[in-house]
Amino acid sequence: MLEILSVLAALLLALLYVNLNAGERRVTHEIQHLYPVDDPQFFRAMGMMLGPDIVGGNRVTALDNGDQIFPAMLEAIRGARTTVLFETFIYWSGEIGEEFAQALSERARAGCKVHVLLDWLGCLKVDEHMVDTMKRAGVEVFRFHPLRWYNLGRINNRTHRKLLIVDGRIGFTGGVGIAPPWTGHAQDADHWRDSHYRVEGPVVAQMQSVMLSNWGKASGRVLHGEDYFPTPVAAGTQHAQMFHSSPSGGSESMELMYLVAITAAVKTIDIASAYFVPDAMARLALVKALQRGVRVRVITPGRKIDTQTVRHASRALWGELLEAGLEMYVYHPTMYHCKIVIVDSLLSSVGSTNFDPRSFHLNDEANLNVYEPEFAAQLTRGFEDDLRRCRRYTLQEWQRRPAWEKLCERVTAWLAPLL
Repeated sequence: MLEILSVLAALLLALLYVNLNAGERRVTHEIQHLYPVDDPQFFRAMGMMLGPDIVGGNRVTALDNGDQIFPAMLEAIRGARTTVLFETFIYWSGEIGEEFAQALSERARAGCKVHVLLDWLGCLKVDEHMVDTMKRAGVEVFRFHPLRWYNLGRINNRTHRKLLIVDGRIGFTGGVGIAPPWTGHAQDADHWRDSHYRVEGPVVAQMQSVMLSNWGKASGRVLHGEDYFPTPVAAGTQHAQMFHSSPSGGSESMELMYLVAITAAVKTIDIASAYFVPDAMARLALVKALQRGVRVRVITPGRKIDTQTVRHASRALWGELLEAGLEMYVYHPTMYHCKIVIVDSLLSSVGSTNFDPRSFHLNDEANLNVYEPEFAAQLTRGFEDDLRRCRRYTLQEWQRRPAWEKLCERVTAWLAPLL
């Protein structure tokens, strides 16, 4: 009996190790500040060293909260002519879930090729009748890393991406899940503050490619051809790239992209993050930026947050940042779920990525990087509108925390790589 227990304990430890280990060597040395974000070398680094090419001819439209986001997404789905691809971390029950299921089903019955990829863990609350409705209509539905014996080593690797691509020409990405908390306009504590983005132009092909990489993992099928990758057509003037990361290849890519952008900053960095748990390298990069004279502002949730453990782990790490001059703001009206980084009024990075170890090392994530002053200015106005609903959190307040809070935060900070 003792031998059996020993074997089971060893297996459990092995599973924990493989699920918590990204499998790649992480960045451990400071990245030197060599050029600003408006330098051609920065664009070469972002487009050649780190990610896909930066392409022009795009139009990205910012959408705030469910009242703007869901109608735009549903309109695009209902207007689909050939293909709809949808990947999401959260798909629960409720009227909005039913509305999406009906729209996707109607397009499948009309002859469109409709593919839906749901994260197994994030979508545990989905009403199965909605999934059955879609399947009966001809929608292909797969789960990402479902609980199976052959997936036990990857059970902690979730797809946190939120991607919708219609006809290979219209894309959506951001932080929104398909569930009741995202409906409305953040009008009360039950309705979250979030942002999403409608995309047109050549960068949509990159979004499609990111979606199809996980579709292939889940289904074993390769989707290609004119229906999925039509000839790119310019829709605007913005330059953009679709950045992505995954533990199965390039788990450090997203954090490295953020680190390079922060290291290049010379004026301002604005960060909106639902879960702000910066690791040692991210904190070092932010402190160095502050020492260069960069103004750094962060908005993160206050007491209204869906996981208090993350809140405690986050606050444990604020000390050195506040001491260096970082401006920390906590959002109080409701859960704050935005994921935005704006650097020097030029680079805007938006999508599914939180500023935490899970997004940087364990999840499959996708962010749209837009290089345009006008778009950055628009997002900054929204950021500052959110600031008016925040309370600034000071170094003195952090230092005066009760002893029991400090102890709780130290304990949860040890768990930061798991959160």
